[in-house]
Amino acid sequence: MADNKALTTRAADFSAWYNEVIMRAELADYSPVRGCMVIRPNGYAIWEQMQRALDQMFKDTGHQNAYFPLFIPQSFLSREAEHVEGFAPETAVVTHGGGKELEEPLVVRPTSETIIYAMYAKWIQSYRDLPLLINQWANVVRWELRTRLFLRTTEFLWQEGHTAHATEAEAEAETRQMLGVYRAFMEDWMAMPVVTGLKTDSERFAGALRTYSCEALMQDNKALQAGTSHNLGQNFSRAFEVTFQT
Repeated sequence: MADNKALTTRAADFSAWYNEVIMRAELADYSPVRGCMVIRPNGYAIWEQMQRALDQMFKDTGHQNAYFPLFIPQSFLSREAEHVEGFAPETAVVTHGGGKELEEPLVVRPTSETIIYAMYAKWIQSYRDLPLLINQWANVVRWELRTRLFLRTTEFLWQEGHTAHATEAEAEAETRQMLGVYRAFMEDWMAMPVVTGLKTDSERFAGALRTYSCEALMQDNKALQAGTSHNLGQNFSRAFEVTFQT
């Protein structure tokens, strides 16, 4: 049934206006699972267009798509101390499967560095295997306490690129290049202006040397982190014994 009630104005109540637009445009709906949302066909069609455009930008810069498991052995997270400390409060953990308690609990991925670098240790043997440029389109789970449709939910869709390089200089160049790709996508394709720059140490990704970010300014004067690019240095490659012969 159509809702003929007048839409709340942005000036009167920005938060209410935002939620009403999403509901009336049938972009998303609230889920029976607390903190999760349902993306309706209208909303998913927008996501598909965004995904196609950004995916082509990744391919144009030499990246290939792959897919890694949703479940990560809990011990993997503990291999990088700062990483596990940063994500432990947000993780969902599976302790039982097939009616039995698992020998090792499995974390529902909050991000995929650990499972991906475990595979890179198998795939990278020689300098000829570098650079390795992989992108993944996936869902992730982070146990959020305060959620809002599209902006912050317990489960959400995203992409995460993970690359391996022979030198720190090449890794830094890749980090900055991808920040530029995100900015071009947001400003040129989505017509959404952003501010880019280096995150402070307190806001840096857990386990990274440096984090660069695209920040979108919202009407309520808050900055929304819209995309990040991280230089992980050797933190994860050492933790998972990724080595190569020169």
